[in-house]
Amino acid sequence: MEQVLIATRNAGKAAEFKQFFSHYHIEALSMLDLEEDIPDVEETGVTFEENAALKAEEISTKLGIPVLADDSGLVINALNGEPGVYSARYAGLDKNDDANMDKVLKKLQGVSRLERTARFVCVIALSIPGEKTIFRTGFCEGHIAETKSGTNGFGYDPIFIPNDQKKTMAELTAEEKNRISHRTKAIQQFDEWIKGYKERKA
Repeated sequence: MEQVLIATRNAGKAAEFKQFFSHYHIEALSMLDLEEDIPDVEETGVTFEENAALKAEEISTKLGIPVLADDSGLVINALNGEPGVYSARYAGLDKNDDANMDKVLKKLQGVSRLERTARFVCVIALSIPGEKTIFRTGFCEGHIAETKSGTNGFGYDPIFIPNDQKKTMAELTAEEKNRISHRTKAIQQFDEWIKGYKERKA
């Protein structure tokens, strides 16, 4: 595997993956690098694993190349796992971050600090033509704040306080966030697999 396509149009996310794969001399492209316009894959799965696999496998089959896709979201224990796979569209199909956070905070009104535990989850699927799709999962544990705070993040970052932190994810610097993020932890788990894969193919 000398090249892999990252199934994202998010430049920041693509840069993160590109940096990781560069250590293994693997060129990582994103959807932004393709001349052909590939339609977004509809996320119809009921788990993070299913949605990540849907994206990776459909695009890999279409293009005949290795494709990596991720699905991530916020899981809140007091809300029975909500918003989960519906994190991006929790308050509506228009995917409004503020509306999503407002819905969470409203549902957690009166819930004590000890019961506001939550985690960010990231599942990464790698689909290689002719091989079984592999998955890696990363978590960032924490709890939900009572108010929004910070402007550095996106999604639910302004209301999520990671364990061992007194600030929300949106109040951390990009470097601080990347050290503890669920996506970073999921990506790092590919280290051993990639080394083994390159040895098998050598």
